[in-house]
Amino acid sequence: MTSKIQKFIAGTDFSNALKITIAAVSPVLLFSYLDNFHIGFTIALGAFFTFPSDIPSNLKHKIKGLLVTSLIIAGVNLIINLCYPYPWLFYPILIALIFCVSMILVYGQRATMVSFSALLSLSLAFAHLNSGWEMLHYSGLLFAGGLFYTLISVIFSHIKPNHYVELQMAECIRLTSKYLKLRGDLWELNSNRKAITKKQLHFQVELNTIHENIREVLITNRTKSGASGQNQKLLLSFITLVEIMELAISTSFDHNKLHQKFDVYPKALETYQNLAYNLAKSLKLLSKSIIERKPYESEHNLIEDLHQFEITISNYKKELKADSSSEEVLMLITMLHYAEKQVEKIKTLERAYTVNINSGDLKGRDKDIEKFIKPQYYPLSTFVENFSFSSTVFRHSLRITITILLGYMIGKVLPLENVYWIILTIVVIMKQGFGLTNERTYHRIFGTLAGGIIAFGILSVIHDSYIISTLAIIAMLLGFSFNPTNYKIGATFITIYVILIYGVLSPDNGNVIEYRILDTFVGAVLCLLANYFLWPSWEFLSLPVYIQDAIEANRNYLKQISVLYNQKGDVPTEYRLARKQAFIEIGNLMASFQRMLQEPKSKQSKLPQLYKLTVLNHSLLSSIASLGTYIQSHKTTEASKAFNVVVDKVIENLEFAMNTLSNPDSKIAASNEDLNQRLTELKNIRARELKQIKLIDEEEYQIKMQEAQLVIEQLIWLTSLSENIVKTTQLLMAVKKESH
Repeated sequence: MTSKIQKFIAGTDFSNALKITIAAVSPVLLFSYLDNFHIGFTIALGAFFTFPSDIPSNLKHKIKGLLVTSLIIAGVNLIINLCYPYPWLFYPILIALIFCVSMILVYGQRATMVSFSALLSLSLAFAHLNSGWEMLHYSGLLFAGGLFYTLISVIFSHIKPNHYVELQMAECIRLTSKYLKLRGDLWELNSNRKAITKKQLHFQVELNTIHENIREVLITNRTKSGASGQNQKLLLSFITLVEIMELAISTSFDHNKLHQKFDVYPKALETYQNLAYNLAKSLKLLSKSIIERKPYESEHNLIEDLHQFEITISNYKKELKADSSSEEVLMLITMLHYAEKQVEKIKTLERAYTVNINSGDLKGRDKDIEKFIKPQYYPLSTFVENFSFSSTVFRHSLRITITILLGYMIGKVLPLENVYWIILTIVVIMKQGFGLTNERTYHRIFGTLAGGIIAFGILSVIHDSYIISTLAIIAMLLGFSFNPTNYKIGATFITIYVILIYGVLSPDNGNVIEYRILDTFVGAVLCLLANYFLWPSWEFLSLPVYIQDAIEANRNYLKQISVLYNQKGDVPTEYRLARKQAFIEIGNLMASFQRMLQEPKSKQSKLPQLYKLTVLNHSLLSSIASLGTYIQSHKTTEASKAFNVVVDKVIENLEFAMNTLSNPDSKIAASNEDLNQRLTELKNIRARELKQIKLIDEEEYQIKMQEAQLVIEQLIWLTSLSENIVKTTQLLMAVKKESH
């Protein structure tokens, strides 16, 4: 329990919650002491509105983002107050304001959070309308609150400059450990491999997000500030973690076949499974040491585990009199080589956290690394291009604009206490996707009810305003800590905080919870209805786009591998960029499919075909990465004409699948005659190698056999996968035609 509390307090969510708590509570306490509570409260609101836009980034981007947000929240409040007395002007301005603020989502994550901050400011502008010079005064105080939060955030950044990246790295290591643990579980004889694979896909989506977060902060800081020792360590760790995941994804085994082959010698697989588990345990222990800020000490001798597996292979060859070229021995050697590479990478990771790192340890792997992040660029053309119903952001902007207007009018017509709370509920709950909106709706209602019951229980027992205020601050801190990861618990604590504050400010206003529940319910119902009926963004409509992007990224990755295999030499930056994009697009595809599963069954259209294409693209990436990893880490022979013909055919199949998704009437032009001939030629390579057994020594023979086996098998598998993608794409588009 103690370690869990320490981990929670050391986490970035608690640190962020502490920032906003300090920024919001400090001005209230100070100005309350000076008998100007309302000034302190308004400054606290400015800090509260600015807080959401404080996303991980380098210091320069952080300050710019927070300053722009501070200006926007003050500007939005001022515009609402200026226009409110003139209905003929107010409603058109309100519509335009909500729509334009929502549309800036097209510019990415930071813009999304700035939009959210602006909508929060807009919703609470109705809670305290001003006139005359009071409007400027109030907006100025909101701006001051934004500046004060910016100052607090910058101070936190200077106190712990690498806090976020270090914790993200620890989380990345932990999730990678879990992924490797699942690979170990696959070696159980009767394991549920489908369920394990599903969990692995979930972890891949999470890891993709974390990789992007770390990449953005780490590489930008390096570009701006240079390569410090700490930055070198973190960069080496990050690159190594990405390579561990790539190696794991690219190396798959036919577990059923292996269990059949080694049924008479189960010790081989048992020894390997123990090694696989120890790989995961080593990473888990390293993650724990980073979080607890303790020196890392390895508890597992991975080198000894490798040695034991080598002994097992030798014993197998002796006891069963197996030849070095037998399929079983080649399988074990492939498993050994995979484990050796992972052990090497884990040792690199361990060294990064136990000894000093210098630029030589990166061995050129950080070359052109600044190309791996997207530049901060906000062209007006991007905004204009999204003015179309084909844009999910455009549809979402229309949807939230209409919903807020409906909420505002309902609040005006019905005898509701706080119209702004309906609007606030809509802003907080409504997301682009139905599944997430639906989930947040239920969590919000639960949090409101649970928080209300707990808060009124506290108020009925405790009447001391100082104790109540202290409990309110604690509830605020916990609410903001849990909000990003557990919205249900976060909403509960925030409700407690709000009601306790009301209990201090208006002790006789006991019906606040009734109005809050009613307002929350009205806002939640409006969100659900709007997301279902007003130009909904169902994932089955977006998934073909994600599939097309994934196929294109896989094709580009395969092209770079073909270039590397033909030309040899160092790995070019273009190869690494293509690899990164392929992993990102597969992650986006899997995330989209997971969102689809959260939607109503009636909206999970073409589910079998979409699921199959998701799995096929993931398998394709695994196979392509396997080929790329082998070519990078081995001295390979000259690429044959047969290799190039087969690769070209796979690329052609992928391009045809892409064309089919955009144009269902596409026809495949090329014949498979040459392909079949080349596949036959590839299959004969191993036979020719066997005839040459006496012409080369044992070690060279092993290398050539391993290359022949892996390259041939992957090319055959790539061909099969690409053909399946074509067939399933055609079936998907055929079903789509029928549904219309």
